[in-house]
Amino acid sequence: MNRLIHSSQQFSTLIKTTRKARGLTQAEVASRLSISQNRFSELERDASGLTVDRLLVLARMLGLELFVQRSGAPSGAGSSPTPGASDSDW
Repeated sequence: MNRLIHSSQQFSTLIKTTRKARGLTQAEVASRLSISQNRFSELERDASGLTVDRLLVLARMLGLELFVQRSGAPSGAGSSPTPGASDSDW
């Protein structure tokens, strides 16, 4: 299932529901991210404080993939750009 995320609040909700669906506790996930359980609880309420590095680790941990697509582009249109490709390559 693909979800289009427009806000940190939507991502927070996705984190929480996916974590619970995978049977993981906040403490387990927090430990893997090297943060406190209290801090992870805050991120589940407001993910705006997530660094890109932690966002990527968390996504992998929860079995999620992230991709970037130009606004207005049809979902799945074309191929994804290669790492290091310039914006004009899109």
